[in-house]
Amino acid sequence: MTFIPERMTPLKARRLGLDTQQELTIYLRADSAVCKSEGFAALSRVLVRTESQHIIATLNIITSELLRPGEIGLSESAWQRLGVKDGDSIWASHPTPVASISNIRAKVYGHSLTQDQYSEIIEDIVAGRYADVHLAAFITACGNDNMNDQEITYLTEAMVNSGSKISWDLPLVLDKHCVGGLPGNRTTPIVVSILAASGLTVPKTSSRAITSPAGTADTMEALTNVSLSLDEMKKVVCEHGGCLAWGGSVRLSPADDLLIKVERVLDIDSEGQLIASVLSKKIAAGATHVLIDMPVGPTAKVRSQAAADKLAASFREVAKSLGLTIDIIFSDGRQPVGYGIGPALEARDIMAVLQNNANAPADLRERSITVAGAMLEMATDLPKGEGINQAKQLIDSGQAWEKFRHICEAQGGMREPPIAPYRFELIAHQHGWLSSVDNRRLSQVAKLAGAPADLAAGVEIHVKLGEEVHPNTPLITIHAESAGELNYAVEYLEAYPETVQICADKEQLNERVTD
Repeated sequence: MTFIPERMTPLKARRLGLDTQQELTIYLRADSAVCKSEGFAALSRVLVRTESQHIIATLNIITSELLRPGEIGLSESAWQRLGVKDGDSIWASHPTPVASISNIRAKVYGHSLTQDQYSEIIEDIVAGRYADVHLAAFITACGNDNMNDQEITYLTEAMVNSGSKISWDLPLVLDKHCVGGLPGNRTTPIVVSILAASGLTVPKTSSRAITSPAGTADTMEALTNVSLSLDEMKKVVCEHGGCLAWGGSVRLSPADDLLIKVERVLDIDSEGQLIASVLSKKIAAGATHVLIDMPVGPTAKVRSQAAADKLAASFREVAKSLGLTIDIIFSDGRQPVGYGIGPALEARDIMAVLQNNANAPADLRERSITVAGAMLEMATDLPKGEGINQAKQLIDSGQAWEKFRHICEAQGGMREPPIAPYRFELIAHQHGWLSSVDNRRLSQVAKLAGAPADLAAGVEIHVKLGEEVHPNTPLITIHAESAGELNYAVEYLEAYPETVQICADKEQLNERVTD
């Protein structure tokens, strides 16, 4: 609908080239006539219109000469959303209050929300009517076990309906998800390759990292293109039976991607929103059968079996309400999986397993075979235990590697993972056995080193729980793309020496490892 301004002063658009992530941001001079007439103050929410588009943006006030009189500056996200050119006319005014914010206030005060209320919130999030502070309030209000299963179902449905949905016209479409909290547990690319090589359909869309040093999309980006359009994704799946794409590029549950960016800053991943995030992406991607891998360990995301049982029960209840077949397996979450933490390092582990390299991480291979085996049994009439045998055979024969290579080529070609130029080794100073690893702190080391934004950054692990350690041998190596980030990571590691612990007494070691 064309907008014809009346009695409003037009401003001239100016692209400032400022990255404000998903937050739509505008900039006006403090002496701007529009600021004075409209009574705008810094951080006001402002309705910004062209003749054909409109957004609601957060206002920042400029007191320097960055802008000329009569200009309005736009962040990159605002510029792209409005689709303007330098000098185009723009009008700024007060927006209509966003009614769904009252729903967030109700949630803050502990009330349960209805299906319509969740739909209103998600609709406004996707439309860009919320500032980051509103997103943060919603995320926090839903945290700390503040959502019941019915509310999680409502939120999941609203997130599915907020974006694209894919129909494969098939009776069985597989997908998987790891709850997380376990660095390096990058089984997905291996599992997808095994299943697709067996003739099953696995259109895998993955998120980028929230609180971890790498998500599957981040790791795959070190190997190939993951930003596929919906048509490109369908083409890859139709030709090869599977894909390994970033869900955000095909607008599957787009509200989830907006929430994830704020969750990453807050370092919050609440159980209710975790379930809604996972299941909304699976349903939108057309999955009919989903396997959830839930690592359990003292420093994993799920810390006890009791907590795992509770989360699994909610997953099952919500999936049942939405007509989704689900299976859940619990796995060992006491230490990182594989040798690498961070996109490029994890990518090398994946390739080593698929290529049957002698030095491939045995734990990553075993976990991938276990997950793929369970999914093969879920999807077919294979007897119990036979799925693992079939999955192992598909890796050993090289069929899974060939399928992975073909998928990567179809997505834009396979590339070599980058190598970080800066490194630091944590050296053992005593003889003993590795007795404990703090997953969360090791993840933080990798993030301070630059992961996942810097693909080559992360942590390389040289010793696993229970293995013997000799003096002057490396325990871990930090990889970074800049000296500054390497220093940040080293300083953090030195401040928390208990991140990696060695036990000098083997009897005590056995007690700790089996605890």
